[in-house]
Amino acid sequence: MADATGAGAVALREFTLEPADNERLANLCGPLDDNLRGIEARLDVEIRRRGSAFRVQGARAAACEALLRELFRLTSTEEITPAAVNLALRDHADDVAKVVTDADGEAGEEPGLRVLRGTIRARGPNQREYLHRIRRNDLTFGVGPAGTGKTYLAVGCAVEALQSDQVRRIVLVRPAVEAGERLGFLPGDLSQKVDPYLRPMYDALYEMMGFDRVAKLIERNVIEVAPLAFMRGRSLNDSFIILDESQNTTVEQMKMFLTRIGFGSRAVVTGDPTQTDLPPGKPSGLRHALDVLRGVQGVGFQFFEARDVVRHPLVQRIVQAYEAREAREGG
Repeated sequence: MADATGAGAVALREFTLEPADNERLANLCGPLDDNLRGIEARLDVEIRRRGSAFRVQGARAAACEALLRELFRLTSTEEITPAAVNLALRDHADDVAKVVTDADGEAGEEPGLRVLRGTIRARGPNQREYLHRIRRNDLTFGVGPAGTGKTYLAVGCAVEALQSDQVRRIVLVRPAVEAGERLGFLPGDLSQKVDPYLRPMYDALYEMMGFDRVAKLIERNVIEVAPLAFMRGRSLNDSFIILDESQNTTVEQMKMFLTRIGFGSRAVVTGDPTQTDLPPGKPSGLRHALDVLRGVQGVGFQFFEARDVVRHPLVQRIVQAYEAREAREGG
């Protein structure tokens, strides 16, 4: 391996990926080397390849080599899609540490989530800390922009807790507030009326457990759909409760929800305070709860930023553009 660096010099890395397996190399590079071209654009490097021998030139050549080695390791078990490349790029670009420090000052790597269909890995320090807080607290708030994994990881934690018999059921809750639209009368029973609002959580459950198993658990009420408006008067014991899109709760609804948490239960509240669909002048229960519960024992808070977005790179830039405009208008 050659490594040329110095004042004014452009870093150069030459290395070979072993074993020299053409199928794995094709998986890594993508159709017409699209994966390599995407990495070049994001890291501002130049990649040249002959068989399993790679030559990378640019200021971030070392990071590029580490990324290619990691992706090549994954080729033995996974298809390297543009989405997988994007996630790996985000991790390596942030140069994230693999260590999380808990409230007691102890350090250690936060393990991934083990679900029926495999293991879910946290992406970046904020997602790892989020998992850490959910596991350590009875109530956790995940707050930040769309696409940061707040709901997906909460569902993963719920599935893991159910599979390991830490809880007896999963309760999915979401306020039925239209995003600037009037949906009108929805036919069907209570579950069918709120299904459209819970689709992101259903999709995550299907991915982690399979459609048939999720359907059976819903039929047996092990996975329960609980519209926020119908939770008053209940006490949920031995449950993993997820309140999604909580920025659309009123102060009264949020207080009502938080007081439903029973013995042996854990709750995760997710939301983005910048995307409230409540009527003008109606304060968000999420914003209010973040102020009121700060410092309360047993309550954890994890705040995500635009850089934590794990969807298409354009989504991250869109979120950043909106944040910049709001900052200018607020100033």
